[in-house]
Amino acid sequence: MSNTVPSSSDTSASSAQGAMPVQSGQVDRIQFIGWVAMVVGMFLAILDIQIVASSLENIQAGLSASPDEIGWVQTSYLIAEVVMIPLSGFLSRLMSTRWLFVISAIGFTVMSIASAFAWSIESMIWFRAMQGFLGGAMIPTVFATTYIIFPPEKRNTASVMIGLIATMAPTVGPTLGGFLTQSLSWHWLFLINVIPGILIATVVGMTLRIDKGDRSLLKGFDLKGLIAMAVFLGSLEYVLDEGPKDDWFDETAIVYGTIVCVIAGIYFFWRMFRYDKPIVDLKSFADRNFTMGCVFSFTLGIGLYGSVYIMPLMLGRIRGYDSLEIGIVMAVTGISQFICAPIAGKMTAKYPPRVVLGIGLIMFAIGLAMHGFNTSEVSFNELIFPQIVRGAALMFCMLPVTNLALGTLPPEKIKNASGLYNLMRNLGGAIGMAGINTLLDKRIDYHFSHLAEHINPASTAFKQYLATIMARYSDMGIADPHAAAMKFIVNLVTREASMISFNDVYLAMAATFFIAFLLLPLARPAGQAPAGGGGH
Repeated sequence: MSNTVPSSSDTSASSAQGAMPVQSGQVDRIQFIGWVAMVVGMFLAILDIQIVASSLENIQAGLSASPDEIGWVQTSYLIAEVVMIPLSGFLSRLMSTRWLFVISAIGFTVMSIASAFAWSIESMIWFRAMQGFLGGAMIPTVFATTYIIFPPEKRNTASVMIGLIATMAPTVGPTLGGFLTQSLSWHWLFLINVIPGILIATVVGMTLRIDKGDRSLLKGFDLKGLIAMAVFLGSLEYVLDEGPKDDWFDETAIVYGTIVCVIAGIYFFWRMFRYDKPIVDLKSFADRNFTMGCVFSFTLGIGLYGSVYIMPLMLGRIRGYDSLEIGIVMAVTGISQFICAPIAGKMTAKYPPRVVLGIGLIMFAIGLAMHGFNTSEVSFNELIFPQIVRGAALMFCMLPVTNLALGTLPPEKIKNASGLYNLMRNLGGAIGMAGINTLLDKRIDYHFSHLAEHINPASTAFKQYLATIMARYSDMGIADPHAAAMKFIVNLVTREASMISFNDVYLAMAATFFIAFLLLPLARPAGQAPAGGGGH
């Protein structure tokens, strides 16, 4: 039996966490196999967001859904997942890390099958919500397990693999989604999870014995806190996802959703600080490095999910690329991540986390800013170098920020803190995408009105250009060349206004990362090895 397994039969989950193999400096081979399976499960859970996003139009056609309804295929998944992530800390202490992950993997797989065979948009939304809720526990438990089974000197190596997987999944999602949809059908976006999901649940169930559940946690279970958290996070995700589509507070549902979110949020935070057994322990935020790590994780969520969201949007609108062509362009980022992962790992082991994170934040800002000067003729060649820089920056950010956030916490707080840490990255992505959509809409309107001023019959240049286009359409035999030419010019102005707006968004995201870089001095300098033995 591994030295990570508690020796006493009545050891609680928190005590099991204390029995970390820091003394021997070795990782039990069987536990390591289980951990690898968990990492693959985390990959599936993160991948499922982007792989489906790339083919929503195909799903919409297959289920005869409206444009307003199809968005809920993603929204329901994200709302449910964001509720489960902070709850996972409590559940892992209650039923043990192994059984929580096994149940999560099985539930995720079953709901993947159900989603593939959904018969209506309503059934798809419910299945996706269950898939997101059940699969959400697979993400934070991986981070917590890493700090339980790996000794301090080997955690950087483990973090390299986690960081690579966590950032590769959103990057390869559009490529894989486009390939599956075009080669097979949209049903395979979900069916691809089945065999890996079964294998993952089996391997983890047979190998990962790092702690034991503590059923005594059910005494005084904070049901009110759980409901408040679900309503607060669910309504927050709804408002952030639907707000930009409905012009925010011009829509009554967004107003009501915001009111519910504020009331539930106030009660949730009051409950967490007043109740003796809160569903989520927020005391980890008393650790300055954990708080700053969550701030940087939030920023990383904006960059990670925001850049993966806006690039396909830009290439689709401006260049007319299909999902497979977009995936090929974005594969550059994934290749860069793969190549830079070991370099980032060695630097994280050699230099303080703040130094490596600072390099990553500046590189990310530069990579995003380089996209801020694209033209409407942008092609693969112009996008290569900025994506290489951004892919490398992801690895230089992901590895040290995890060490910064979780590395100074005592073992008994790791499980709960891991859920909060991962939640901040997801919230960063949700808030970032809401901000991107809002800024994009406002800037398109602004730039269109500015450029439209040049469509002036008194302008000699405009009259000459209009005459050229009309002559071309006349030669093509079009009945009303003037109307066709004006439509062409309006579309051209819309395209250029959109391109300038995409550039504005990229520059705004770059500014966000630069601001995060300026906050680095607020993080406390810490040794490379987390506090493995207890409190600090």
